[in-house]
Amino acid sequence: MQHFDVLIVGGGMAGATAAITIKKQHPHCRIAVIEAFAPKTNTHPSFDDRSIALAEQSIEYLSRLELFSKEWRFAEPILQVNVSDRGHFGKTTIEPKAYDVDALGYVVEVNPYGQFLHQQLQTHDITVFCPATVSSLSQHLDYVEVSIALASSEQKVSLQASLLVVADGAQSPTRALLNLEFNSFPYEQGALIANVKVAQGHKGHAFERFTPQGPMALLPMSDDRYSVAWCMNREALDDVLAYDDAQFLARLQQEFGYRGGIFEAVGMRSSYPLVHGRVSDVVHHRVVLIGNAAHAIHPIAGQGFNLGVRDIQCLNACLKQHDVSEWGSHAFTQAYKVARERDISRVMTLTDGLVRLFSNHSRTVAFGRSCGLLLMSLFTNFKAPLAKQLMGRVK
Repeated sequence: MQHFDVLIVGGGMAGATAAITIKKQHPHCRIAVIEAFAPKTNTHPSFDDRSIALAEQSIEYLSRLELFSKEWRFAEPILQVNVSDRGHFGKTTIEPKAYDVDALGYVVEVNPYGQFLHQQLQTHDITVFCPATVSSLSQHLDYVEVSIALASSEQKVSLQASLLVVADGAQSPTRALLNLEFNSFPYEQGALIANVKVAQGHKGHAFERFTPQGPMALLPMSDDRYSVAWCMNREALDDVLAYDDAQFLARLQQEFGYRGGIFEAVGMRSSYPLVHGRVSDVVHHRVVLIGNAAHAIHPIAGQGFNLGVRDIQCLNACLKQHDVSEWGSHAFTQAYKVARERDISRVMTLTDGLVRLFSNHSRTVAFGRSCGLLLMSLFTNFKAPLAKQLMGRVK
């Protein structure tokens, strides 16, 4: 039986980040990570590497812990955000200089960033069980016991921890073992994801364009690429996925227009369903849930992983405020729950509200949207709440 102070289920972006930040702030604590999938070992950048948007607040936090560098080749600054509603007059532009920052955020490619995080796990002497899956768990007064199955052998290993952190994604098998409900509903739309090369570069500009088919987001990446997230109903999604490259680029250009430049190449396309969901409780006895295991939101405002970073930030604050002997106690888990409630509720309400507002075909609502965007373009004070949300400034 091996005992740890903190046991993290899930070694993806959220789980690995949580493990490293905890270890950096509490170097003497014993941490282990359980991850089901072996990390990619390909160090060569790919045209098709997926990406995430890190808000300015997330960048600030991760940079302090040396978990982000603006000099990385696979990190691209967002120097301007353009918001528009196709077919209507309203639009607005958000720029970092108005908020005394160099960039509104950064777009980071997941594959090389994930490799960096896994190197950090090794560097900081964090025990990693990978590939491994949780087969059972039991909760006791002073600890949680987890049984894991290692892919490399038929042997099962038992682990104990004062605190269990669940970070194994939206489908979270561990959440199911805890009998925690995930209250969710599907949106009528799905999201198509692809990387597109743009002629003459993107100049660090990001775009959020609302169309009758659904919102389209273009985020600047390295090597003159955009990361495209294109939401549309499922029938249309199947049709667009079946296009050849030339047909896809022509359709994307038609729907988006030329403000972002001329699209000249596209990589692999994939899709995923869109859901709005939240776990019934972000804590359990000696357990906290973070990241997608705790909440799933629409990508319309690019807040998914940033919400998870704030989960991690809050978790670390709670760890600092409690003695090691109290980690996982009722007082500890309740402190985490209270601290996260407002932020999670606000972001989930905001993103769902934006989806419904810009998916509404009422002419009256469309006119109101346009007026709102026009006011934002004319008066900085009207723009500030949206800008602060994009930058992750939640206070």
